[in-house]
Amino acid sequence: MFSGIVEDAATVVAVNHKDSNVDLTLRCSFADELHIDQSVAHNGVCLTVVSLGADGTYTVTAIRETLERSNLGDLLPGDKVNLERSMMMNGRLDGHIVQGHVDTTAVCTAVEEADGSRYFTFKYDVSREMAAKGYMTVEKGSVTVNGVSLTVCDSELDSFRVAIIPYTFEHTNFHTIEVGTRVNLEFDIIGKYLARLGEIANS
Repeated sequence: MFSGIVEDAATVVAVNHKDSNVDLTLRCSFADELHIDQSVAHNGVCLTVVSLGADGTYTVTAIRETLERSNLGDLLPGDKVNLERSMMMNGRLDGHIVQGHVDTTAVCTAVEEADGSRYFTFKYDVSREMAAKGYMTVEKGSVTVNGVSLTVCDSELDSFRVAIIPYTFEHTNFHTIEVGTRVNLEFDIIGKYLARLGEIANS
């Protein structure tokens, strides 16, 4: 369980393909605090630490389904990845409830300056059937973009816009996102449950 509050933007050190899986080695500021089997969200994808390096690095493995559903398969050495360790149950929920299970990817279609902040617009493929199951955004609702908990504005069936303050822009990989960049999306789990309950009630 995560909250969508990014702790660090790690740097990809190596990408190694093993059959249909990919081992990602990254360097981050808290690598020496990690341990084997720990869960860490990478661009919003929950992955397990499988090994630790002596040089401030660690390695995780992404399986084929994860690579197909997320943007982790696009990563190259030097790329930045948003990281969040799993939420402590005695802490504040500063973002929203995030599972670390990416639903789909979206493409950035616009970046606009707004008096020091920036608006990013994202578009994704969705059918009305999937939207009815909660795979959608709602105005002023929550969405996770590359692991960052954000508030939706200008919600449409297949697109939405988010406002990014300077701090978030500088301390996450949002500063690398431009028109055409593919990002990971996780829709609000509460919305999915409500959609499912409505589906059952109307069946």
